[in-house]
Amino acid sequence: MPPTLAHPETLRRETPQSGVDALIHANCEGFSGSCVASRLFHAPSLLRLWHLSSLDAPTVAVVWALAFAWAAKIRLPAWIPVLLALVAWAAYIVDRLLDARAALAACQLHRLRERHRFHWRHRSILIPVAIAATCAAASIVFFLMPAGARERNSLLATAAFAYFTRVHSSRMPSKFLFPLLSKELLVGLLFTAACALPALSRAAAQPGASLRILTGPVLFFAALAWLNCHAIERWESRGPSPGNPTVFSAACLLTLVGLLSVVLLAPNDLRLAALVTAGTASALLLTLLDHFRHRLTPIALRAAADLVLLTPLILLLR
Repeated sequence: MPPTLAHPETLRRETPQSGVDALIHANCEGFSGSCVASRLFHAPSLLRLWHLSSLDAPTVAVVWALAFAWAAKIRLPAWIPVLLALVAWAAYIVDRLLDARAALAACQLHRLRERHRFHWRHRSILIPVAIAATCAAASIVFFLMPAGARERNSLLATAAFAYFTRVHSSRMPSKFLFPLLSKELLVGLLFTAACALPALSRAAAQPGASLRILTGPVLFFAALAWLNCHAIERWESRGPSPGNPTVFSAACLLTLVGLLSVVLLAPNDLRLAALVTAGTASALLLTLLDHFRHRLTPIALRAAADLVLLTPLILLLR
């Protein structure tokens, strides 16, 4: 009986660990070879490594956290972006390792993407990295984070832990955590909260600060983060070639909303308008990625979806 049809217990009993790794590696090679042969563009090595090693999410989180602070004219302590990067990196490493383990246990290798195979093959390195990142993050929380900020962030940490636990629970469905909230929407909301909370909490503490005008860009980024997750889920579940009208339509709509928001924000605050402009550019680039998805390898498409979210770097590097 082929390994992919065997019972999980039989596979684990009869296939040595090295054999399982070889099976995953062979599966990866087969997928990669066919994809590269049928696509015009493959991601450069550094871009592939950035994505495969789960450094994409921490990079996006830090860039947007700093961008929110820039727009609110707030200087964040250095430990905040470091903490955000460490937590995001550890969470994404663990998430992808758990996904790989679940697919392997269920003998469903077709569920594995290249990032999952990469993490499973290099788990002997990535697990210690995730543990070290978690320990470093805990040290920052206990020794550098003020007590008030610790209380605020504990709510976010609890929500993230509840989401993480439920998604990877074998007894609970992961497609929808609640009737009206999809996994992509929850990820977008949690990610946005983690990026925006440092700037929002400090803006609220400033005399005469108005959070209402900062709320618009935060909500826009939440929609952008959802669109990023939604596009990736649709591309990977249906493949890069078939049409995905919902992705294209949603990206176009968000681009139009962004342009309108820039017009409304510009007379009141040029920094906020510039930040929304950067987000609008990201939405437009996601629209182009969806349109030209059939010309990219799956890994190039997936890495580019996160790369286009780094548009605020233009504002931060000025």
